[in-house]
Amino acid sequence: MKHVAVLMGGWSAEREVSLSSGRGCAAALRDAGYTVTEIDAPRDPAALIRALDPRPDVVFNALHGQGGEDGHVQAILNLMQIPYTHSGRLASAVAMDKPMARAVFQAAGLPVAEGRVATRAEIMAGNVMPVPYVVKPTNEGSSVGVIIMRQGDNRIIAAEELKDEMLVERFVPGRELTVALMGDRPLGVIEIRSRSTWYDYESKYAEGGSEHIIPAPIHAAAYEQAMAVALGAYKALGCRGAARADLRYDDTEGEPGRLYLLEVNTQPGMTSTSLVPDAARHFGISYTDLVAWMVENAAWDA
Repeated sequence: MKHVAVLMGGWSAEREVSLSSGRGCAAALRDAGYTVTEIDAPRDPAALIRALDPRPDVVFNALHGQGGEDGHVQAILNLMQIPYTHSGRLASAVAMDKPMARAVFQAAGLPVAEGRVATRAEIMAGNVMPVPYVVKPTNEGSSVGVIIMRQGDNRIIAAEELKDEMLVERFVPGRELTVALMGDRPLGVIEIRSRSTWYDYESKYAEGGSEHIIPAPIHAAAYEQAMAVALGAYKALGCRGAARADLRYDDTEGEPGRLYLLEVNTQPGMTSTSLVPDAARHFGISYTDLVAWMVENAAWDA
């Protein structure tokens, strides 16, 4: 049976979630009969290479955020010619760079909300577009550092919350949708109902932080369009393995509403509260079978 090294932890803002994902995946892979080594990924490339000795047959990349999700670890594994789960270096890097991903989506004819990159000075000076709008880091995942500005907000943005450049997008009212993908197969559409005012980091990962409704109770035409948009984004970026596309669905003027693509997550969470395992279960795919499929479909960029 294959020897699988599970990379987890790392040094990003999503370290704790990655550790939870990695431990769950490692346990499931052992249940499936794989030989598993758990590695808390060091930032130093030489240390990472040493940690991958003895050389595994496959690396299960359970890292989230910077370093593990943006093409850096993928580049090292490509050089070592070790197959790894999820997307390759280029797709990972582009998906993580939100302005670049937006450009790819627009070129592919996929629906995105109006937006642009703004500097810290522009944002601190006042509204950079009509409220409500969303301010988000250009290269973070899991809603890390996201700020929503609404009419009448008394909230003052602190300069330390902003990077030199941030992506600013029109806030789309309505519902939060997501589509998990196993390769070219969309696993239906999930509606996410957050316990808080919006689907923030806490809602994503805290027990009871959100409710996942599958299949999403939306108009049939919108449901099919959401899967088509998700698959189109996956292909436009050149993704492989498991991924997840996040969308907003504006049904405030009735059904069918309008869909807007937010982003593609090439390293979706694999915790007990995560969306991809939920979507797979809906299609009769167990958590163990899901992670085994990911291992068996691992590849490196030749």
